[in-house]
Amino acid sequence: MTSTAANRADTEALSRRVIRQLRSGIGPLFAALVIICVALSIASPEFLTTSTLTNIMVQVSVVGIAAVGGTFVIITSGIDLSVGSLVALTGMVAATFMAGSSPDAVGLGIGGLFIALATGAAVGAINGFAISWLRLVPFIVTLAAMAMARGLTLAISDGRTKFDFPNAFTVFGAKAIAGLPMPMIVMLVVFVIGHVLLRKTTFGHQVFAVGGNQEAARLAGIPVRRVVFLTYMLAGVTAAIAGIVLAGRLNSALPSAANGLELQVIAAIVIGGTSLAGGRGSIVGTFIGVVLIGVINVGLSLLGVNPFWTQFIQGGVIFAAVLLDALSQRRKL
Repeated sequence: MTSTAANRADTEALSRRVIRQLRSGIGPLFAALVIICVALSIASPEFLTTSTLTNIMVQVSVVGIAAVGGTFVIITSGIDLSVGSLVALTGMVAATFMAGSSPDAVGLGIGGLFIALATGAAVGAINGFAISWLRLVPFIVTLAAMAMARGLTLAISDGRTKFDFPNAFTVFGAKAIAGLPMPMIVMLVVFVIGHVLLRKTTFGHQVFAVGGNQEAARLAGIPVRRVVFLTYMLAGVTAAIAGIVLAGRLNSALPSAANGLELQVIAAIVIGGTSLAGGRGSIVGTFIGVVLIGVINVGLSLLGVNPFWTQFIQGGVIFAAVLLDALSQRRKL
């Protein structure tokens, strides 16, 4: 094959991928994001600046990181309500481990990172075991986990905020590389890994199969229980990464940190086109949903809109996304 023919084949392949994305609903979602950004930049010229756009990415970083694992869970037709409490718990457990350390305590800082990740993985594994092997309802299991994780956070901290962590721990939340904030970099890396895992691996294909029809997936030889278990464990790990980033940004661990974060995570995933019925979704769509929520928050703030109305508008966007998903499901029946 000549170089020209190879280039033509690559171009055609790229065109087919773009068309598939447009048909999947990501195209209209991206178009809506662009239109909103243009409208906000006209209404408030300071919106379309590098500092504002960077600020948006930093603000949504915690939600975005947690939403990656949540996307896997929802594609399997599950739900995870414990993510906000788990973000707080992982940060607090790490802070307790590093208590009294100096900024230069590299060993304790690295240990805090591993402790946080292990805590997130453990809670995710407990959720996954209860849902996949004990066959309990995901809503109830993760609701209970949400309450227990928040209660444990308060018990460990005695209701007090813990401050001052080693630099080796805060680097992922407070530092920058080439002028780019680390929270944004970590979020983008997690999204890329999540996209590759979902679209390019056998595990990702199994996630879609389980969400589409568990019985059919089981008959096809897919280890349904193991897949469900691993998705919740993955959600726990991404929640832990979000907890590390949040604690690093604040250089503190708050007992009330990430309160209500689970609703923002689910909202971003649903707005991004992932079906609550399972079997359909994408990491790219979730990323656009996360950015869209951040754009709405910052844009309305720049316009001087009352924060209460901002929350109302967010709720309206979520309702519209759920309604469109329901209508899409009905058309398939």
